[in-house]
This record gives sequence, C-alpha cells and structure tokens, in this order.
Amino acid sequence: MLIPKAEKHKNKKHLIFVSAQQCCLNVISADWCSVNIQAHHLLKPFDGKRGMGMRASDKNVVPLCYHHHAQLHDQNGDEDSFWISFGLSENFGRQKAEELWNKSPHKK
Repeated sequence: MLIPKAEKHKNKKHLIFVSAQQCCLNVISADWCSVNIQAHHLLKPFDGKRGMGMRASDKNVVPLCYHHHAQLHDQNGDEDSFWISFGLSENFGRQKAEELWNKSPHKK
C-alpha cells in the first residue's frame, strides 16, 4: 500500500517575511542578533513531516541570526534542547513558526 506524500509548502515570499523579523532569541541574547537574519527550517516541524535529507516545508521556519543558526546546527540540530538551553519551552520553535505563518501576509 502506498502512502500519499504530504503537501509541501514552498513560499519564497514567506521566507523573506520571516528573514525580515528579529532573531527569535533577540530578547534573550541581543548582543549577537543585530544582523544577518536567516529563516531556519525546523527539524521537527509543527505542520507536516520532513524526510531524511529533506527540509521542512516553508511554513515551518523561524528567524535566527547567523550566530544562533550556526550554534543550533553545532549542537547536532537538537532543537528541543537548543530552546531549553535558553530557558524556553521545547516547543518554542514550533509555536513561533506557527505564529509567524498565521501572521504572514504571504501564506497560501
């Protein structure tokens, strides 16, 4: 029996919208977060799934400055532990991504 693939949202305008936000860790660590904000695709998405070697859909992104983005990937991409290390909930990234998707003027 074949399992149907989940619809993967690709949305460049939403990625630009997210990249124009402040780093989602700015309040906690403002000294590193002033420039070069990137849209980080969650490793554990709130919507849909990601396959081996595939990134999550563009709905599942959060803004991270270059420093925090690199720091997250240096920790083997363990997002839940990464958020906890900043005193946040392990679900912080998923909640933030969903909040941004719901606010995005570019959502489809």
